[in-house]
Amino acid sequence: MSQKKKIHMIITEQLEGYIINQKLSSGDRLPPERVLATLFSSSRTSIREALKILEMKGLLEIKQGSGTYIKSVDCLTSEAPILSANPKTNIYEMLDLRKVLEVECAGLASTRATSTDIANIRHSLLAMETASTPEDGIHADFQFHLHIVYASHHSIFIKLMTNLTEHMKNTIKVTRSNRFAEDNKREKSTMEEHRDIYLAIASGNGNEARQLMNNHINRVRKELSESMLFNEQAESYL
Repeated sequence: MSQKKKIHMIITEQLEGYIINQKLSSGDRLPPERVLATLFSSSRTSIREALKILEMKGLLEIKQGSGTYIKSVDCLTSEAPILSANPKTNIYEMLDLRKVLEVECAGLASTRATSTDIANIRHSLLAMETASTPEDGIHADFQFHLHIVYASHHSIFIKLMTNLTEHMKNTIKVTRSNRFAEDNKREKSTMEEHRDIYLAIASGNGNEARQLMNNHINRVRKELSESMLFNEQAESYL
């Protein structure tokens, strides 16, 4: 498979993830090619070819002189659910998946990330630090991890993240709400963990990036379990 074709596949999957993440629907207009090229650290030629692929799939409609519009999102939502219906089971299963996926992506990003990738991760980190509402914090947290996966430039990992966008968001929402409710210091330590991960990736230290991401997800799981235990114990006295 040529490098050119690999780029097409990656950009196509990133665009699908972008459409899901932004909750775009039929009739919505995509940003101009130059904006997408900057967002996905790619050339306008690669963006144009990826748009054509999605047009052939029936997802997009390209109108000359007007722009590119969402035609139908059915092809993005037609896959059968891949997780169980039990929310608590899903949270732990997603953390297991994140540990496999994001630890490797952090390592890959440290050697594959472009300047734009690094900037996207940094901007998400800064958005976390300045978030004024819990919802803003959740969104920025998700964007931070999403951009690390994008920065890995690994087409399969990106596809997995694309398919699990909503589950990923929900996992972050549940873990943050449970962990931070019991101890305000956890929010500060979480920010420090994200900052250290960013610095390891930006400095090109793959081994450190993997270890820091592994430690981060392990800590999230431990603190989530502690919070759930505390809540269930409290409920038993009501």
